[in-house]
Amino acid sequence: MMTQPALIGRPGLSALSAPLAAALVADAVQLRLGIDRVAGATIVDGGIAHPGGLEAGRRIAELCMGGLGRVTLQADTRSDRWPFQVAVHSTDPVLACLGSQYAGWSLSHKDEGGSFFALGSGPGRALARKEPLFDELGYADSGDHAVLVLESGTVPPHPLVERIAADCGVAAERLTLVLTPTASLAGTVQIVARVLEVAMHKVHALGFPLDHVADGIGVAPLPPPGKGFVEAMGRTNDAILFGGTVQLFVTGPDDTAADLARRLPSTESRDYGRPFAEVFAAVNKDFYAIDPLLFAPARTVVTALDSGRSYHGGHLASDMLDRSFAGTGG
Repeated sequence: MMTQPALIGRPGLSALSAPLAAALVADAVQLRLGIDRVAGATIVDGGIAHPGGLEAGRRIAELCMGGLGRVTLQADTRSDRWPFQVAVHSTDPVLACLGSQYAGWSLSHKDEGGSFFALGSGPGRALARKEPLFDELGYADSGDHAVLVLESGTVPPHPLVERIAADCGVAAERLTLVLTPTASLAGTVQIVARVLEVAMHKVHALGFPLDHVADGIGVAPLPPPGKGFVEAMGRTNDAILFGGTVQLFVTGPDDTAADLARRLPSTESRDYGRPFAEVFAAVNKDFYAIDPLLFAPARTVVTALDSGRSYHGGHLASDMLDRSFAGTGG
């Protein structure tokens, strides 16, 4: 793994995200979100007891990027069956995607009342710095407000909420947890909005220098929410694996840009070729048994800024999207 330079002088994610979180809470009624308190922290329900919706998911996705990303819902002219897509752009793809949006903080609690597990994403990760990734990025945040997004259908218990606040170094009253179940409309949007983050995570895994990534943009089709967790997880992953396109603008030699374009797409994985739900079932629902290089957009364009040349890799697979998205509706 190549050593990455420190993200010195980058924006403070806590400061950027706090007004977005406050606006989300203020607009909860029109966004069909629920607001509650657990251990003093603000809990935003994006699909458990309150329906949420597409706009809620769009705004949650921007919040998850720490205020450094823009997410839009737009027409997709590539398909007459799935006519809309989620588009994502970031002014700082490394910090927005890896430092904030990536679901890298494992959160769990178990007691006599049961167990809870979720992966935390969002700007609060950079306050807690529980992941080795932050040492590689050379980034640490400070602030008095923390925000995390949890892909969860249950509310985290009091002791875990208190521990999250302590790990982030904020009072529980200054912690906001946004909950978006995978099968909800908001959850569907915010997961598909990770198309650029998935690409950036694979860029990091491939050892490409992160400081050579100057800009990035991505799109992926908006799937219908799945019925239940596994189908919903399958569809949101398939939207990226078979329908996602990402363009990265990089500095450095052309040969490294060309190599990145070739190696980055999901098509390069040994597990490519079946809907994600089938892959998941084939490994007995052991997420970590799946080839990690599968998690990538279907198609990539890498533009070498020094030469102006662009290199292409992968391809879209509309037949796989139809297989994944259609269900019984035909």
